Amino acid sequence: MRNRRNTIHGLARTAGVAALLSLGLAAGPAFAQQAAPGDPAEPPQGRHQVKGLPRPAGAIARQSIDEKSMRTLIHDLVSCGTRLTLSSWSDPKRGIGCGRDFVVARLNEIVKDSGGKLQIVVDKFESKSERTGPNPVHLENVYAILPGSDPALAKTVFMVVGDMDSRPSNVMDPEPDAPGADDDGSGTAVSVECARLLGKAAGSGRAKFRGTLLFGVLSGEEQGLLGAYRLLEWSKEQGYTVGAMLDNDIVGADPAPGGPHRVRVFSGNGEIEDCDSPARELARAIEETDGRSAIRMIFRQDRYGRGGDHFPFYRAGLPAVRFTEPLEDYNHQHQTPRTENGIEYGDFEKYLNYTFMGNVARDNAEILRQLAMAPAPPTNARLKGAVTPDAKVSWAADEDQERAGFEILWRETTEPRWHVYEFVAEPGEAVLNGVSTDNHFFAVRSVGKNGARSIAVPTEMERRTPPGPTPAKQ
Repeated sequence: MRNRRNTIHGLARTAGVAALLSLGLAAGPAFAQQAAPGDPAEPPQGRHQVKGLPRPAGAIARQSIDEKSMRTLIHDLVSCGTRLTLSSWSDPKRGIGCGRDFVVARLNEIVKDSGGKLQIVVDKFESKSERTGPNPVHLENVYAILPGSDPALAKTVFMVVGDMDSRPSNVMDPEPDAPGADDDGSGTAVSVECARLLGKAAGSGRAKFRGTLLFGVLSGEEQGLLGAYRLLEWSKEQGYTVGAMLDNDIVGADPAPGGPHRVRVFSGNGEIEDCDSPARELARAIEETDGRSAIRMIFRQDRYGRGGDHFPFYRAGLPAVRFTEPLEDYNHQHQTPRTENGIEYGDFEKYLNYTFMGNVARDNAEILRQLAMAPAPPTNARLKGAVTPDAKVSWAADEDQERAGFEILWRETTEPRWHVYEFVAEPGEAVLNGVSTDNHFFAVRSVGKNGARSIAVPTEMERRTPPGPTPAKQ
């Protein structure tokens, strides 16, 4: 591990920028923050345009999304009648076992396109909750795994999941139909399509994924996120570090006029006072990668009063977010099919929008592609410089021959998005002359020579306890 100290002046080019230029890099957009009228410039000399690596070539093209196969898979899932976790796991025609069979069959077809690189795992387990009854019940998750190519990063896993289970109005009743086309046939189709896209890219040699990719189809979500808790446990058993977890739940409908609209990405604040949880940093990376025209960041852990499979990962302090359609129609989720007072209830295929769903699949696949190609995030990011005119940002990182360097990020405390302050080639400490520690938040992320960025790591501040009264003697 090498560390060094850099002093960054407002208009001076760092050795890191020179290293970038030697790689023949194109100039990126000016991400510098603009001082509001009435505020002093920071740094006093003003900011220069940062030249940075372009994003990795070979982005997932929207026209490469196979909407037909997504439609077919959802139709097959709906044909199972119900996929409630408490329904049959052995009946090939009705119940959740029927849904599992369709998912496994589709993934086995996809294995061929990956050149045999995708590995299919059916993870069988037991669990219970207040929604299963007093005894543990049988459950199964299905994982398609694309092992990473870099021994140093292969134990970092980037995952996308959907749920194969569905539910009627009574979450304990396995008898009524529960089509579950949107909730969550749509998320299942997105996860499986991501497996096809990225497995094919790896099999053809068009992409080199340093980290491992996992495409999950879980059960037990409606009974208490049981499949997600199991996936978290299973990941630990396999020795994985979770680099990102993308939960796709109810991502298939977009009925409002003027669509297709942006998909919502929910991320919790975490416990840090400036709302820089790993989940929030993942959400920012998704928006920056896929674009603000595609992603609507929602700064809350989930929809009001609701929950999803990302929650166990979020609660564990991991980068986990939820994708959900723009506006939900509650007549078409968690409802036993029926018509009352002229209103049709039920989660049917006819309410789906495959243009929107295909966009969501592309958004998921592209962020997974770039994160799995990126260097490991920096560690031990720190901020010093209290009661001084200069911010001092430091971080550490292991050696990586495929890393170009690091981007120092900053933002106003009221800004939701990061801006690139400077590029630095080596880990260590960077002094940001004339930049106040009080007025900004700071972060650091790794940049690969291929242009892939890790998620940002916010700096931790020195904690000083304010002076207070001396306790009275007893």
